Amino acid sequence: MWPTTWSSVYLFALFFCSQYALSQRQASLIADSLPLDSDRQRLDGVQVGFSAPTGTGDKAAAIEAPIPSHNHSSSPGLEDATSILNVIQYFGNLSPWRSIPSTSYGLPEASPLVPDGCQVVQVHLLYRHGARYPAQNSNVCKFADKVYKKVDSPEGLEAYGEMEFLKTWKNRLGEETLTPFGQAQLFDLAISFMPGKLLKDFKPLPVFRTTSQPRMLDSALSFASGFFGSPSYPTKYHLLTQLESRGINNTLSPNKICPNSHNEISRIGMERYADRWVQKYLKGAKERLEKLVPGFELSIWDCLQMQQLCAFETVAGVNGGGTSSGFCKLFTEEEWRGYSYANALQMWYISGPGSPTSAALGKGWVQEMLSRLTKTRITTFDSSVNQTIVHNETLFPLNQPMYVDATHDTVMSAVYVAMNFTNFIRSGPLPADRMPYNLSYKMDEVMPFAANLIGQALSCPSLSPSPPPPSSPKSASNATHIRWILNDGVLPLTGIHGCPPNEQGLCDINDFVRGMKKRVEEIDFAWGCFGRYEFPEPDLIVDGRLPVH
Repeated sequence: MWPTTWSSVYLFALFFCSQYALSQRQASLIADSLPLDSDRQRLDGVQVGFSAPTGTGDKAAAIEAPIPSHNHSSSPGLEDATSILNVIQYFGNLSPWRSIPSTSYGLPEASPLVPDGCQVVQVHLLYRHGARYPAQNSNVCKFADKVYKKVDSPEGLEAYGEMEFLKTWKNRLGEETLTPFGQAQLFDLAISFMPGKLLKDFKPLPVFRTTSQPRMLDSALSFASGFFGSPSYPTKYHLLTQLESRGINNTLSPNKICPNSHNEISRIGMERYADRWVQKYLKGAKERLEKLVPGFELSIWDCLQMQQLCAFETVAGVNGGGTSSGFCKLFTEEEWRGYSYANALQMWYISGPGSPTSAALGKGWVQEMLSRLTKTRITTFDSSVNQTIVHNETLFPLNQPMYVDATHDTVMSAVYVAMNFTNFIRSGPLPADRMPYNLSYKMDEVMPFAANLIGQALSCPSLSPSPPPPSSPKSASNATHIRWILNDGVLPLTGIHGCPPNEQGLCDINDFVRGMKKRVEEIDFAWGCFGRYEFPEPDLIVDGRLPVH
């Protein structure tokens, strides 16, 4: 029996085997609730369980470094800021969050401030976790082991010039968890996110959502602490922690029930495009740097991991004193541009516009957003939506003025595709042999650590002189328009059927709902995630779906 009231924050571990994963047989629904201790101490990731097949690393090295003073739009404090800030912009999805002007998305006249004559009546926030350490057993860690092995060998590591630091270098990064800077990012995001007045006097307490990975839990708690204030924040909201595990429907981690997102279909996109580009742009770097480490078999992939280490070490601040990573200076600016583009290629073809699975992956969250926006329960289950959750009024309320969900970069990328934000595909499909001029899909702009997508449901009486016809779909109370803002930049909605060009990114809310429902109907989750098909060659996909099936 589900509880109707929560004494404080409940973390629910919800199990729902995908109907697709079970060959569409009726799955039994199992649910288990984990109440907080009587002293309202929160449950950590170990107690919740299902932290995914990744491990939690050691933060000790990062704690030794001073934690810089943060603003949400700033990068970690650096002494050699003049040289490194030019590099940080090329870190791709490992970049710190920064405010992006609407001009970058094609709306030079738009502002993230609420338009004159409008008032926010509902908010939908989807955000990425904060800066993290590398994944467990990642290629970064394997490169570190390769260096240690050479240093400890009888002949030792011979290194000169800018590579000499490798003789004493130690990998001081943790694994998987948030960095101190990453924790501060979500706290700062919450402080800078000011529609808190929407929740003033709102009853019952709002439900925010995250997943069971440690960095996801920590991000959600950091956000709540900044938004509601410490130490009382646990009493001001409920946190729904959705399990991140294979076979469990979860719109915040949909790849767990989508085989085609982690089989040979997804790998082909990486090998055919990103890997080819890496071998092209790092060829000169390998030839240059291997001369500084004679006797060390330096590969192109080692060079890529050194660029990764530059990004991870700089954002984590593990060197102390606010200095950048020693790996950063090993590469030219053109090679850093190449790294940034490799990152874009990887995301484009794995979970972005060029992937045949991305629209399917993002479909579930879009269905949930429409359910919340229209205050209508979901009745058709043809995606990653968890039926147990969305049919429960306690877990999935439809009366909140503000909804907050935490997720991963690949999921946000899939949501952009499912919502058909076509401004990102202006320079696509992306080639593997060159960087397009005026690239419209830059990871530091659309997918940095702490990226945030905000939907503003607005009441703009002056823009709606007449009431909507009775046949119009119902939507958020008193809302007449909606717009979407990504990292402070307003997005054009012209890819959504019925939404005409608007310099402020506004769309009539009823037209938006109709257009988004049409888009959802176009996306075949079963085919995208379970269909037996070949990755197209050439890949001309730009909307996350195969052209025909």
